[in-house]
Amino acid sequence: MITRLRCLTVFCVLLIPIIVLDQGVTTEPIDQALGRSGQKTGDVYKLSFPRTDLHVSVHGLAIKPGLALGSWAAFLGTDDKAMVMGDLVLLEGEVNPVVAKLRSSGFEISAVHNHLMEETPRVLYVHYMGHGPAAQLATSLRSALSVSKTPLEKPAANAEEATPPAWVKALEEAVGRKGTFKGGVLSYAVPRNDAITMSGMTIAPAAGVAQAINFQAAESGKVATTGDFVLTAEEVNPVISELQGHDISVTALHSHMLTEQPRLFFMHFWSVGSPDSVGAGIKAALSHIAVK
Repeated sequence: MITRLRCLTVFCVLLIPIIVLDQGVTTEPIDQALGRSGQKTGDVYKLSFPRTDLHVSVHGLAIKPGLALGSWAAFLGTDDKAMVMGDLVLLEGEVNPVVAKLRSSGFEISAVHNHLMEETPRVLYVHYMGHGPAAQLATSLRSALSVSKTPLEKPAANAEEATPPAWVKALEEAVGRKGTFKGGVLSYAVPRNDAITMSGMTIAPAAGVAQAINFQAAESGKVATTGDFVLTAEEVNPVISELQGHDISVTALHSHMLTEQPRLFFMHFWSVGSPDSVGAGIKAALSHIAVK
């Protein structure tokens, strides 16, 4: 009897199936369709399309592409059932041709709005979402981008960053967090504590629901900052008060998505000042947000 039980136990163990966890979309077909490669963070595959063709300035300060001129696409799901969402930086005359192309491919448009104020030339931001096979979504997105002047050739390899200038360290100390310095821009992506869901899917921070905070050097030892805070309704006005109390202007408040839970509001901002003062303002604003 004992021998039979042991055999039965072994037999049962052998019948347990091996579960292979899905690791998200296959990147190669997406890269082929879009002519570049991206970065995978967990199950999110994100590609960038910086508007290096544009020469945008705010009050005479030339905006680096990494500060506020970065179109992007984030792919989630599986090869056959994928979702892509993102944000396209467009000139005013490019908006409706691109939107028409996206809609003709079944994409949803979730927002069209400004992020900056008083910039020259005027730029607008189109937020979109698509569902379907990943490779097909990538092909449709490429077609939409082609009716703008967004550079679509494979980008040159990034040169290695020199030792970060002194303002980077000063900002990191003021903000109280370590950022990423690339292309002359210090960037932060600060995730929220709470889970964001949409259409039954959890949206990872890398897909556009993390606080995006960017800095670049300005004149006379100052720095410029812009980006967006991702906020619940209760967080909106405390953050506005904190920003304005630190001479950081609010440039826009709006949605980026349509059916997310909890409901989120995206607050864009702008300031030029000393690294210490600007960093202190950002840190104070983050203290009112449920972030990690």
